[in-house]
Amino acid sequence: MMLTTQKRIAAGIFRCSPKKVHFDEARLAEIKEAITRQDIKSLISEGVISRVRSNEQSRSGARFRKSQRLKGRQRGHGSRKGSPFARVSAKRRWIGRIRLQREFLKALRLSGSVSKEVYRELYLKAKGGFFRSRRHLELYVNERGLMKK
Repeated sequence: MMLTTQKRIAAGIFRCSPKKVHFDEARLAEIKEAITRQDIKSLISEGVISRVRSNEQSRSGARFRKSQRLKGRQRGHGSRKGSPFARVSAKRRWIGRIRLQREFLKALRLSGSVSKEVYRELYLKAKGGFFRSRRHLELYVNERGLMKK
């Protein structure tokens, strides 16, 4: 019985190779009568025509690795590709930097080491990206003598 047309249509519906299409041996006569895509679709929904999924790569290892990485494992030097800056986005680096600077400025203000005006000036400079790091901010304050005696 030649069922190449039906196999081809079913493969088109499944988006796979005709080799992967499987017909139910008991209902071959019914399959032979199916000549339209709609007929084939109805047979697929009945389970007469199915797709064979064989020889596919297991995802269990990938799922396990993903769960380990979520726990912080498998992130050592051997697993890293790309520069440190490639692994941490520019925004994340900015967030880390600005939080430290603002924390330092807040501590200076609360301890009374700097006046409100100086604090505001330094805060705006930090916001504008003037300081490279918390250390740079500290050096700037000490070199210019902005600390109250």
